[in-house]
Amino acid sequence: MEQQPSYRIPRACGPRIAVIGGGHGLATMLRGLKQYTENISAIVTVADDGGGSGMLRQDLGMPPPGDLRNCMEALANTEPLMSQLMHYRFSEGTLAGQSFGNLFLAALNGISPSFDAAVSRMSEVLAITGRVLPVTTADVQLEAEFENGATVVGESKIFYCKKREDCRIRQVRLLPEHPKALAEALTALRRADMIVLGPGSLYTSIIPNLLVDGIVEAIQASSALKVYVANVMTQEGETEGYTVSDHIAALFHHSAPGLVNLCLCNSSPIPKGVAARYAEEGAELLRGDIESCAALGVEVISRPVVTVDNGYVRHHPVHLARELILLHAERSVRIAGDRFGRRDSGYRMEDKR
Repeated sequence: MEQQPSYRIPRACGPRIAVIGGGHGLATMLRGLKQYTENISAIVTVADDGGGSGMLRQDLGMPPPGDLRNCMEALANTEPLMSQLMHYRFSEGTLAGQSFGNLFLAALNGISPSFDAAVSRMSEVLAITGRVLPVTTADVQLEAEFENGATVVGESKIFYCKKREDCRIRQVRLLPEHPKALAEALTALRRADMIVLGPGSLYTSIIPNLLVDGIVEAIQASSALKVYVANVMTQEGETEGYTVSDHIAALFHHSAPGLVNLCLCNSSPIPKGVAARYAEEGAELLRGDIESCAALGVEVISRPVVTVDNGYVRHHPVHLARELILLHAERSVRIAGDRFGRRDSGYRMEDKR
């Protein structure tokens, strides 16, 4: 049985954490964080145009539901049958490959005054811990420009274009540019005790959020601890050959220097056989070039936060969440009279490292 976190403060009094990203990496982290705090705001990209989400986006003219659904499922507190239903994917007919959870959100969108209202209603049905917020409700596409000048429009096409052009991504942009951020997302960032970027695909899950009007400014204005959770491996078709500092430099290039001041990296070893299989696919262990990160003004913190599941390297939900909570406690010591009435950070967790 998976070891549960040990802490003394109730989850209702846990730190206010705003997380920014998309994809499975963000959902994985949320599964762990909800065991420590109920005050979670997940701010999620809506630039996806592939798979079942892309089909619904094209057919119904709605924002892509997939990443939002994944996050809501991660934070859900429902009966096993409901969880199984939300995960169900049709295997035959015109709905083959489509998720019931996506269709459920699409139906809610059809009877709701806005897409963010539909997300809120689905959150209520699933009794989620915290909130899941689309970063914007605008209809946006992601465009990538490569170092050789080539461009491609469509999040799902970036992987194939990069493989074809065989050079790095210079920058990505949203079309139309500067969409308006959801007001609740900006409020969550301003009120947060800790803001976490990642883990997830650098150019297609994290950076698109930073291109929405108001998001970077809200992060800068916040007094929260700001952390980037680095991926464990480089990503084929997106960040081959990148180091940790390359990731951070790309984040700053698309936002502002100093947007984050801490980077949490993995320190657990990866089995040689697993690393060899990743190498066959053009991926490798992400190298933590600490001095280059320091030159960018970012401190690297290395902690054991991963596991190997069926031959794939994944962040461990509870281990990653625990290290983030400990990091917040270590770096955000409070004085008497704070909003929890404690004289210090209040965390008394059993550190099993």
